[in-house]
Amino acid sequence: MAGVDDRTAAARGIDPTQAHPARRYNYWLGGKDNFAADRASGDELERLFPKVRLGALANRALLQRATRFLAAEAGVRQFLDIGTGLPTADNTHEVAQRHQPDSRIVYVDNDPLVMVHARALLNSSPEGRTAYIEADLNDPGAILSHPVLHDTLDLKQPVGLMLIAVLHFVHGDGAAKRIVSDLLDALPSGSFLVATHATSDFGSPEQQALYRQLVESGRSDVWTRPRDEFADLFEGLDLVDPGVVPASEWRPEPGAVIPDRSDINVWTAVGRKP
Repeated sequence: MAGVDDRTAAARGIDPTQAHPARRYNYWLGGKDNFAADRASGDELERLFPKVRLGALANRALLQRATRFLAAEAGVRQFLDIGTGLPTADNTHEVAQRHQPDSRIVYVDNDPLVMVHARALLNSSPEGRTAYIEADLNDPGAILSHPVLHDTLDLKQPVGLMLIAVLHFVHGDGAAKRIVSDLLDALPSGSFLVATHATSDFGSPEQQALYRQLVESGRSDVWTRPRDEFADLFEGLDLVDPGVVPASEWRPEPGAVIPDRSDINVWTAVGRKP
C-alpha cells in the first residue's frame, strides 16, 4: 500500500487485516490506498458479481455530475459529504469550488486512514474552505453537533448533503430512513440530498439469493435496498429530474454510453428540501 505500511497503520488505529469499504472502493477505482484484505474482499465480490467495479466507477462519476449540478445550477455553496472515502480525482470540494470558488465542504468518514490522507482533501481554494470530521454515519447526532461542522458551515443556509455509496452500510430494513431524516431535519429549506445506494433489483433470482447468502454469512457488508425503500428516503423532498434512476442514467454526459442496469446496480436520486 502506498504511504502507510501495516505497522504504521496499526499505530494509527487502522486494522490492515480487516477489509474496509472506503479502501475496497479505492481499490475498485484503481487507487493504491488499500491493503491485501481490501483487495481480497473486492476480488471476491468481483468474482461473484463481475460488473461491480463498473458500478463503482459509475457511482464516482455520478458524484461529480451531481456536485456540479448543485454548485453550478442550484447555487449551493455548502456541502456535507458523509462517507467521503479516500481522495481520488475530482473530490466534492474540487468540483464545487471549480464552479463556486467560495464553497465550503465538510467531509465525514469513520476510517482512520482517511484522516491520514486528510491533507489531500483539505487543499481548498483560497476563497472557500474544507474540513474533516472522523465520525460514523450511524451517529448523526455526533456529526451534527461537532464543532468543526458549525465552524465551517452555516446551517441556516442551504447545504448539499452527499450520501454517496454509504447508506448501504447501514443494515436493517428501514434503518437508513431514520438517519437520513435526522440529518435533513437539521438542514434548512433549499438544501439538497444526493444519495446513491446499491441494489439487487436488477439481478436474477439466483444472483439475489447468492447475495443474501453473502450478507448472512458476513462475506459482504453491503445491505442492498429495493427501489421503493430507497425512494422513501426522499419523502417530503422535491425530486430533481430525472428522479430515481440508476447512477449512469442521472443526467449523463452528452454522448455517454449507458450500460445495462444490471451492470450498475446502484440507485440514485437528488431531492430539494422545500
